[in-house]
Amino acid sequence: MTPRTNPSRAVRGLLWLAGMLSLGLGIVGMVLPGLPTTVFVLIAAACFARASPRLHRWLLNHRWFGPMVQDWEAHHDMTRRAKTWAIGSMVLMVSLSSWTLRDRPWVMAAVLAAGAVGVWVVGWRIPTRRSDQA
Repeated sequence: MTPRTNPSRAVRGLLWLAGMLSLGLGIVGMVLPGLPTTVFVLIAAACFARASPRLHRWLLNHRWFGPMVQDWEAHHDMTRRAKTWAIGSMVLMVSLSSWTLRDRPWVMAAVLAAGAVGVWVVGWRIPTRRSDQA
């Protein structure tokens, strides 16, 4: 079932803008360590679903982003393998970032706190798909 677009033109415009911003951040996250890609692409998909069915379809059929959006919309969970990769890459990038910020303890603490929240969300808040639900 496809969500209905918001009836308000102003709200659709704001959702379109938020979707574009999120998609842009997701694209930057593909090359910038520490900036997540998946979460921003999923936010963009949610915004586009309510603002522009055409952009939502484009994202669903996109070569790189489509599979992650389709998987999330179908299951609303993550496989154990995907969680392991996500948490592992977060720990690696937060560790590297913290090490480079060791001379700035407040910034390092903020990076560590954000990393801890990310690990908590992926590890404990997002459901894990059982292997027989593939």
